[in-house]
Amino acid sequence: MQRLLILLLLAVSLIAQTAQQRVYIVTHVDLMPPTAEDGRKLITQFIAEAMKDPGAVRYEALVEPSRLNHVTLVSVWASREQFEKHLALPHTRQFREKLQPLLGGPLDERLHVQFP
Repeated sequence: MQRLLILLLLAVSLIAQTAQQRVYIVTHVDLMPPTAEDGRKLITQFIAEAMKDPGAVRYEALVEPSRLNHVTLVSVWASREQFEKHLALPHTRQFREKLQPLLGGPLDERLHVQFP
């Protein structure tokens, strides 16, 4: 019984740490070549707005030198909760709506955390 209680406390502690842990979001954006310049401008504007959001630590946009329509966004958030709040904000939803017709494929967005 004591071991079970210790394991339960460890699990709760780990969940609490994960909730407060920084998260790293890597999003691959495949823009249609004719819309790549407009898409990059839209992304630049969005990053300026997103960096004002609570919990935003860093936001970078990277592009493949040989394929300027392939963009990777890397953002760092103070916690998963802050990132999820960011997703619900009007400017984030509007950005995604405006970006959608410029895409050559779906966004590939993945959440990461640092090694324990």
